[in-house]
Amino acid sequence: MGRLFAVEIVYRGIFQKTLAKNISRGIVLAAHAEGKPGISFGRYGDSPERNGIPAKNFAIVGTDDVTLEEGMAKYEPTEVDISIAVDDTLCKGVESWAWYGLQPINRLLKPGGALIVTSREQPDALIAMCHRKEYPYRLAIVKGTPSFSGLWVYKDDHTDVRILGAVAKLLPDLVGLEAVQKVILAEWRDPLKATSAARAYERTTTTTVRPDQGNPEKPYQFELPKWWEMREGIAIPCIRPGQPMQDMDNHKTGGFRPERNPTFKKFTTRTMRPVVNFDTCIKCTLCWLQCPDSCFDVTPDGLYDANMEACCGCGVCEAVCPVTDCVTMVNEVAFHDNASQWEMWKKDKDAYQTWLNGKIEHRPERSHGFRYRGQYEEQTPEMLEIAREG
Repeated sequence: MGRLFAVEIVYRGIFQKTLAKNISRGIVLAAHAEGKPGISFGRYGDSPERNGIPAKNFAIVGTDDVTLEEGMAKYEPTEVDISIAVDDTLCKGVESWAWYGLQPINRLLKPGGALIVTSREQPDALIAMCHRKEYPYRLAIVKGTPSFSGLWVYKDDHTDVRILGAVAKLLPDLVGLEAVQKVILAEWRDPLKATSAARAYERTTTTTVRPDQGNPEKPYQFELPKWWEMREGIAIPCIRPGQPMQDMDNHKTGGFRPERNPTFKKFTTRTMRPVVNFDTCIKCTLCWLQCPDSCFDVTPDGLYDANMEACCGCGVCEAVCPVTDCVTMVNEVAFHDNASQWEMWKKDKDAYQTWLNGKIEHRPERSHGFRYRGQYEEQTPEMLEIAREG
C-alpha cells in the first residue's frame, strides 16, 4: 500500500459552495498532473447548506490506484492531513446536517497536520477560538477577508488559488507548486491567478499549536436516542409553546420566551451576530416579527433579546429596524459566548453601553449573501490588492 492523502474544506453553505468545489477539485487535478490518482467530492449537497450552515468538501489522493480505492471505501475520511476553513468564524466549531453536537474545526487533523484559515486575524486570536487538541498541529493563515458570495454569484477574488498555493507549501508530497500553477493556467487561463498561488506559497508560514493552547471548553454534544428508548408507533416529541420570562430586578414575570429545540442549535451557522441598543429601542416589534428563526425573546419590560443559541446571523433584524444603530450586525469573532445581552444590560446599563460601543466601533467589514447588484465587484479589488501586496 502506498500513501493516502486527505484534505477537507469546511465552508459556509451556499455562500462558499463554489469556492470549496474549486479548491478540492484544484487539489485533485494538481495531483493528477503529478501522476497521482484522486477524487474530489462534497459531503453535503442539498438544502441543509442554506443560510451558511457549515458543510464540507473533500479531496482524497493516493500514490497509486489501490491506495486510492482503499481510501474511497470509507464514507468520508476519519483523519485528514489538512483542514481548510474558508471562514475564520468556523474556528469556533461547527454543527451541520448529520453531525451530532459541536465538532471542533481541528477534529480530524492528524498529529502534525495543518489547519489553513482565511482570515485577517493574528494566530493567537484564532488559536483561542479553536478547541484544544491532544497533540500538536500547525496553523497557517491565508491573509484576507473570508470570501462570501450568493447562491448564483461567485466572488472571484483569488481565494481559491491562494489556498492551493498554501497547500503546496504545507504538504509538498501531495502537490507541488509547479503542478498547481499548471492546473490554474489550464483551468482558469489566467496568469495572474498562477502568480497569486506562487505568492501565497512564498508567504505561507505556520504556527505550532500545542496541546495546552486553545479553547479548553468541552464542545456542546448530545447522545442520540437508543432504539429501545423510542416510543411505540410513529411519534415525534413536540417543542413546547414557551413561557413568560422573569425580570431579575423585581422578579416580576412577563413577556414570552418560546421553547426551542433542546438538541439542535443554530449558532454555528453565523458569521455575524446582532447587538442591540436597548436604550434606543422603540419596541416596534419588527425584529421579533420578521426574524425567520423566532430567536427573539420578549422581555418583561417589552424589549427584544436575541437568543444567541437560536440566532443564525442572517441580519434581517438589522435590516428591518427603523432606529439607526439600534440593531447592529457585528463579526462573530468579537464574541466568546452566547450570553443574554438583555441580562447584561439589566445588570449594569453603563457597562453594557461601553461594551456595545466597543463592539460596534471595532467591527470588521463582513457581508454575505447577495444584497445588491454590483456588491461583489466593489469588494473584489480589496482582496486582489491583499493577494498582490500581502
